[in-house]
Amino acid sequence: MLYATRSSSTTAAKRTFLLSYYTYYYYSSSMMDQLLKEIIPPKEEEKNATHPYEHLVKAKVLRDARIFHDSILVRERPRECRDILCQIMYLQNDPTSTSSRLTKTEATDLFFASTKLFVCTDDAPLRRLVYLFIKEMRPLCDPSDVIIVTSCLTRDMTSSVGSYRANSIRVLVGIIDSAMLGSIERYIKQAIVDNDDAVRNAALVAASHLYSQSTDNATIVRRWVGEVQEALEAGGWIGGGMAQANAARLLLQMKGHDRLGMAKMLQKYGGRAGGGRIRSPMAVVMLMRLSSKLLIEEIRSVGRRDGGGDDAWDVREVSSLGGLCFDYLESGLSNSNGMLSYEAARQICSLPNLGTANLSRAMECLRGMLFSDKSIVRLAAVRTLSNVTRTRALALCNEGLEVCAGDDDAHVATLAVTTLLRAGGEATIDRILGNISSLFHRISEEHKIALLQSLGGLCLNYPNKHEAIVSILSNLLHEDGGFDFKHSIVNCIVSLIGRVPESTERSLLHLCEFIEDCEYAMLSTKAMHIIANYGPSTANPSRYIRYISNRLILENATIRAAAVSALAKFAASCLSLRQSVLTLLKRCLNDEDDETRDRAAVAVSVLKEAMTLNPYVPPSLEEYDAVGNESPSEGDLASMIYLRPLPMSFNSLEQSVVTYASTPGALENAEPITFSSLPCIEKMNEDVAPTTDITFEQANLDVKDPAATLYAIPELADFGRVFRSSIATSLTEEETEYVVRYIKHILDHHVILEFIIRNTVEDIRIENLTVELEGDSNTFEIIGDVPAGKVECGETVSTFTVLKRRADSFKPTCFTCQLNFTAVGVCPDSGEQLGEGYAEEYPLEPLTLTPSDFIGATMVSDFRRAWNDARNEALGTFTVQAKSLGAVVEQLGMTPCDGTGRLPADASESNLHTLHLSGMFLGGHLVLARAQLMTRKDGSLLKIVIRSDKKEISDTVMSCIHCE
Repeated sequence: MLYATRSSSTTAAKRTFLLSYYTYYYYSSSMMDQLLKEIIPPKEEEKNATHPYEHLVKAKVLRDARIFHDSILVRERPRECRDILCQIMYLQNDPTSTSSRLTKTEATDLFFASTKLFVCTDDAPLRRLVYLFIKEMRPLCDPSDVIIVTSCLTRDMTSSVGSYRANSIRVLVGIIDSAMLGSIERYIKQAIVDNDDAVRNAALVAASHLYSQSTDNATIVRRWVGEVQEALEAGGWIGGGMAQANAARLLLQMKGHDRLGMAKMLQKYGGRAGGGRIRSPMAVVMLMRLSSKLLIEEIRSVGRRDGGGDDAWDVREVSSLGGLCFDYLESGLSNSNGMLSYEAARQICSLPNLGTANLSRAMECLRGMLFSDKSIVRLAAVRTLSNVTRTRALALCNEGLEVCAGDDDAHVATLAVTTLLRAGGEATIDRILGNISSLFHRISEEHKIALLQSLGGLCLNYPNKHEAIVSILSNLLHEDGGFDFKHSIVNCIVSLIGRVPESTERSLLHLCEFIEDCEYAMLSTKAMHIIANYGPSTANPSRYIRYISNRLILENATIRAAAVSALAKFAASCLSLRQSVLTLLKRCLNDEDDETRDRAAVAVSVLKEAMTLNPYVPPSLEEYDAVGNESPSEGDLASMIYLRPLPMSFNSLEQSVVTYASTPGALENAEPITFSSLPCIEKMNEDVAPTTDITFEQANLDVKDPAATLYAIPELADFGRVFRSSIATSLTEEETEYVVRYIKHILDHHVILEFIIRNTVEDIRIENLTVELEGDSNTFEIIGDVPAGKVECGETVSTFTVLKRRADSFKPTCFTCQLNFTAVGVCPDSGEQLGEGYAEEYPLEPLTLTPSDFIGATMVSDFRRAWNDARNEALGTFTVQAKSLGAVVEQLGMTPCDGTGRLPADASESNLHTLHLSGMFLGGHLVLARAQLMTRKDGSLLKIVIRSDKKEISDTVMSCIHCE
């Protein structure tokens, strides 16, 4: 312990010592410093006290450390040695000064000097500080110098003092390697079965660290399985049974890749949870998690995707091992230890697609926890129930969840309400909606946003509740709150309008009232955008004009510009309102803001021309129904400009223009730039995960334009602009001598194959590289290639092969590939050539060109409008090998639209799910598809309709589907 000369520094000295001591055990000084500040907070009079080590001088401390070399003084003055060690570690870890840090030479000298402190054997505090000092200095010293301390530590491993044995093992783990581990193996094995619980724990934790350091260490540690099992069976209750827990963790670590071994371990040590030979609660928790892991694997191994019904399937029927695992978990539900009963219930609830019968006991256990007087127990139970998907099983806990909905703890109340909104009955939801306003007043914004998301999901199950939900949202809009909270409310209203059209008018009126006093310009502009999108389709769109026109007078420039665009949309949609909106927009022509003036000028000009070409004729009294419901005629100028979306997003448009400008000769071309003439910018599908792995290097290739490589080669640039380029695909394994990948560059009449070749052989240089192709059809003709020069070891080059496509033919073609090159031996050290080169052939995997290669995965902004405009369609029903939506998307080479690429949370792929796909075929032809995939035992059934502007293209895209 440290001794300070002034009483005001006593607490600071105590904190410094505890920080040093616990850093040794827990490896994190910053975390312990924060913890100790909470455990021992400084008193008011000590906050400005001087730290006892604040004015240390490194030179003086290094001079005082010479005492370590005198064994007599070390034995006589151990207290002084302890103080010097603490001073050195303080200097090394002082965050306020870098000049006090030790150099490598100083650290090495002090490290060797500290080893001489082992002569003092009767001072335990000094020995503990020596262990800590060795751990702190080891990273600063050369590994070959650190080895010298192993003899001292090995001697302590056989000491009669238990703390010396335990601490020496902890320090030795960070020093030795696999070569030295064999020499001290017998000492660690003895420590694993030692009678001292601290020594046994230290040895087991050390073995766990050694196992994960290297494969050589893991091979040695596996030989200790007998001693580890003995430690697991011996147990030891000191410290809560940590020895058994550490032994169980190490044993699971050893058998992590041995499924049969883990099953035998569960059979041997399972029994009833908490009983038998395993008494440590933490060890029992590990066995429970092992049971859950094995049971999930058993369910997947038999291909069980769904229980088929709430009560139709018993998980014990999977296999005998599955029954053993589930029985073990169920036995834990009745354990007297609350932690174990909760863990058992949690693991059971995490199993996929269990029936109500299997979940009933776990639900009863969690229901009892909901009425606990401990807040943390209620929180754990509610959090587990919030992840259960079986509505009928959750009904057993509805009473407890309703009680928790009024809990004083905001976390508990929020989780309980969100769970009830998702799975509660209609009567329960009515009670929750009646009291939810009071809950919003006492929870944080984070929890409010979670509740709003649950309210949005409620509309799917109970659309008739939209009036109550809209009323709640309108009240929240007028309350105080931050941007994220108000933004979530607006998003919830938009979601409600899309799912329940009956709520449109009432929701829009609340948004109109919201923009009257909204303090966030971004939310005001978004609300006006929503009103402009949905307002014209209501029965009386003119009622919203007043709210928007007020923004032209009372708001800032950003909101005024958004209001001009919103009014222009109303005028474009409603012929009867054009004259009134035109009058309002003319007042903005003299606005002080440039953006507002420009938008108003464009809108006035467009509306005047549209009114001239298509004048509005009021209906007669007999035809009169409601003002504003007149749809603009086909080809109306205002409708085309303000209502018809762009064929691509602004980001895609920007990338397409940049790519177009980089094409050789594009800017000198006299032809006007149109959307159809721009390059295809593919959208990476974020909803559907690919079924094939993409390596890191492939991801890097997707960041830049792959066609830029072609444009830099004059012979290839003459072929014209590239329509699209595929991602890099491997033709060899990554571990082979020559790694080859290829990219397909699609042009109007040609296909250029780029082969990316990397040499991994150290003593070989390859030259004159070409890839020889041989196709199985006459669709493509090989007309030339661009060979690569030479490739040293570790270098990467590209070679190109040009294929000419037969006109109007997209028949799938498979090519056999062979890499031809000249191999030259070189000296690995000097790089000099050794002898003459020799010709060599290296076979590659075949590659295939399919019609999907000529489709760019582009997104359409309005799928419904585009689908109605495309008239030429092809229909088909197939039995395919695809088992997921991602496989269908990959086969077609298109991208999902309208969020259909991901299944709803409450659906499975065995149910019919409609997938909307879009893409751009070679030549600028838009291709759309609607597909339904239903998985069955005898195969997957795919129903698909494909539309485009040409029947031949629809049939070609249909041929992409791989039938069985």
